[in-house]
Amino acid sequence: MIAGAMTMTVCCFQKGSESRSTLLRAILVALTIGSQFAAAEVQLWETNEVIPTYVVGPPDPNPRFYSGRTYQGARATFYPYPVLDKLTDERQNKSYRLVYLENEYVQLAVMPELGGRIFIAKDKSNDYDFFYRQHVIKPALIGMLGAWISGGVEWNVPHHHRATSFMPVDYTLETRPDGSKTVWIGETEWRHRLKWIIGVTLYPGRSYIEMSARIFNRTPYAHPILFWINPGVHANEKYQVLFPPDVEFAVQHGKPEFAHWPIGAETYAGVDYRGVDLSWWKNHPSPVSFFAWDSQMDFFGGYDHGRQAGVLHYADHHQVPGKKFFEWGNGPEGEMWTKVLTDNDGPYLELMAGAWSDNQPDYSWLQPGEVKTWRHYWYPIRQLGGASNATIDAAVNLTVSNRTARIAFNATGQFRNARASLHAGKTGLFERAINISPREPFVAEVQLPEGVTETDLRLALLNSDGRELVAYQPVARKDSPMPKPVARPRPPGEIQSNEELYLTGLRIEQLYSPSFEPAPYYEEAVRRDAGDIRANTALGILRAKEWRWADAEKHLRAAIDRASANYIRPKDSEADYYLGVVLRAQGRFDEASAAFHRAAWGQAWQSPANLALAQIECLRRNFGLSLELVNRVIAASSVNTKARNLKSAVLRRLGRAEEAEEHAVGTIALDPLDFGALNELALAQRQR
Repeated sequence: MIAGAMTMTVCCFQKGSESRSTLLRAILVALTIGSQFAAAEVQLWETNEVIPTYVVGPPDPNPRFYSGRTYQGARATFYPYPVLDKLTDERQNKSYRLVYLENEYVQLAVMPELGGRIFIAKDKSNDYDFFYRQHVIKPALIGMLGAWISGGVEWNVPHHHRATSFMPVDYTLETRPDGSKTVWIGETEWRHRLKWIIGVTLYPGRSYIEMSARIFNRTPYAHPILFWINPGVHANEKYQVLFPPDVEFAVQHGKPEFAHWPIGAETYAGVDYRGVDLSWWKNHPSPVSFFAWDSQMDFFGGYDHGRQAGVLHYADHHQVPGKKFFEWGNGPEGEMWTKVLTDNDGPYLELMAGAWSDNQPDYSWLQPGEVKTWRHYWYPIRQLGGASNATIDAAVNLTVSNRTARIAFNATGQFRNARASLHAGKTGLFERAINISPREPFVAEVQLPEGVTETDLRLALLNSDGRELVAYQPVARKDSPMPKPVARPRPPGEIQSNEELYLTGLRIEQLYSPSFEPAPYYEEAVRRDAGDIRANTALGILRAKEWRWADAEKHLRAAIDRASANYIRPKDSEADYYLGVVLRAQGRFDEASAAFHRAAWGQAWQSPANLALAQIECLRRNFGLSLELVNRVIAASSVNTKARNLKSAVLRRLGRAEEAEEHAVGTIALDPLDFGALNELALAQRQR
C-alpha cells in the first residue's frame, strides 16, 4: 500500500493548492491507511529450544523381519529400520532445532528432528493453539517402530503412523518473490524407496497454512500408497468434530461397520451409540475412530465451544477424500493414555486428512516414475460456532432456531467492503457491507419470515469485486440406506471366476493385508487357466519383488504369449515392461532392451520403459541415444525427477554443462530436497 500512498501524494502535489504541512499530513494519513491494509512480512528463522524429554533407549542392533504383526489394519514390517522400543522414565532437558514461520496472524514451529512435525501452531489473534501443543517429549509404544509422540502435526506416508515419525528428516528453507516462505521437509522411505516432501508455507496477509505435498515413485515397480496428515487438537467436553453437512455415515478402520452421522442409531466399536451425537468428544467412553463416508465437500475440522475457537481443513475432495477423527475416549483408558503421552497438556483428539485414501488401510497405486502432487490448507477459526462450508478464502456457519438464523463468517485474509447476504429464493433477507479478516469475524442474527424453511436459505460472502468467497445452502438429508460393510476374502477354491481371483489377490496386495497372501489367488487362477494374462502378470511381479527371477520370467512370458497370440501387439504392455525389469536385473541387457522397446509401444508404459532404456544406453556409453530416450520420458512427465537427474548427468557427459546446470536448477524447483539434483548442479558448475 506504499504505492497507493505515493499515488495519493502525487495527486496532492499536482493540485498545487495545499500547503507543505497539509501535504505532509496527507502523506502521513495515506501511510497510516496503507499500513492497515498492508500484509506484514513473513518471518522465517531457526533456533534451538530446550524441551523436557523422556529418554528412549538405543535401538535393537538385531534386524527384525516380518512375523505377521498387524499395524493400523495393514502388514507391519520393521526391516530395514531399527526398532525403538526401549522406553524409560528418565526425563532430561534436551535441545531441539525448531524452524519458525510467522506472519501477522499465525505462528508455526516445525521440528525436523522428530519426523518434521509441526510442533507449534498458534492463532495470534486469541493466543489459541489450534494444533495440540506439547510441552514435553514423552514417547509411547504406538508407532510402527515403537516410539511415537502425540501433538502437533504428523505426516503419514506411505502407511499410517509412518515408520520414521520419531526420526529426523531432511529439510530446507525457501523464500519466494511473493513474500511467502516455506519449510520443506521430506525423506526417501527405506522399505519401498518412495520419496515424499511437504512444503509448509505461510503467506503475507493470510491465516492459512499451505501444505504442498508430493510423492515420487523412483522405483521400477508400482506401489500402493496413502498420505494422511494427522494433526492433534486439544480436547475437552466442549470440543466438537465438524464433518461436512453432507455426511450421513461414518465408518471404521477397514470398513467392517458403519454408523449413522451425526446421531448414532446402532452399536459401533462395541458401544451402544443409539441416540448419541457422535460429533462431541465427551460422548465417547473408549478409543474410537470415525471416517466420514463419501463426502462431496472440501472441508472438515473441529471447534472448541468453550474457547469459541477451532481449526478447519480445506482441500480438493477428489484428491483428498479422507476425513477422520480419533480419540482415546473420556473413560479410564483415555485417562491412562493422557498420562502416558503427556505430563500436563491434557487429552487430545486427532483430526486426520487423507490424500489418495479415504480410510486406513486404504491405498491407491503409484506407478513407476509417477509423481502425485496436491495441496492442503489448515486455518484457525473463531466465533464461528461450527462450520457449514469452507473455502481457501473463508468459512461460513448457518444455524436456524425458533425462526432466527445465526449467520457467521470467518476469512483467511483481509477483505474490505465485502458483502454478506442471506436470501430465501430470490428474496433478500439480509445484506450488509462488512470488513472482515482473521482478526475480525462477522456474526449476526436474522429473523426469518413465516413459511421460510432452512433449505430455502442461501448464505454468501462476496468480495468487493463481486467474487464469491464462500456460500452455503442447506439441503435436505437423503436418508440413504446404510452402505454394506467390507466382506473378508473367501478362500481361493471357493471363488468361481478367474477375474474375481485376480481382483481378490490384487486387493490383498493393495491393502498390505496382514491376514492373507495374494499369491494363492493368482496361483489358483493359473491352475485353472495356465495362460491367464492378468494372473500371470501379477505373479511375475510378485516373484520379481522377491528376486525369484526364473519364476518371474516364466509367468511374464506366459502372459505375453497369450496376449500376443496370432502375432498381435497387445493393448496393454505391462508384462513386457516387467519382463524387461526382470531381464535387466540379471544383466541380460540386450533382451531387456527388446522387452522395454515393446513396452514403450503402449502409452501407459512409455515413461518407465524409456527411462530404463536410457539407463541401459548410459551403461553402453551411448549418451546421445540416452538423451533422446530420456527426453521422451520428460516430454510425457516433466516432474519425473529421476529422469531429470539422468538428463543432467547425460548432458554433462556430452560436454553441455550449461544446459545440465539449467536442468538441475529446474529439478530442484520441483524437489528442493533432491540430493541427486543438488549434486548434478555442483558437478555442472564445476565442469563449466
